[in-house]
Amino acid sequence: MTLEKVQIVDRIEVLETGVVQVRTKTAIMEDGVEISSKFHRHVVVPGDDYSKQDARVQAICKATHTAAVVAAYKVALPV
Repeated sequence: MTLEKVQIVDRIEVLETGVVQVRTKTAIMEDGVEISSKFHRHVVVPGDDYSKQDARVQAICKATHTAAVVAAYKVALPV
């Protein structure tokens, strides 16, 4: 019996505001068969440091978090 813990970013969504929602799945595998899983979500808002994110998340943030999007997001925040 071989147990393995596998983590994968399985969903990336970009909201109209430029916020990137990321869902990570953690699965426990036994001999190649998933026996358990759970999900964790976090967000990356325009202007956040995303350098330690998954490579796909970084690519999406680089494309969507333009200077204009970051500025518009900051203006929209409540004071």
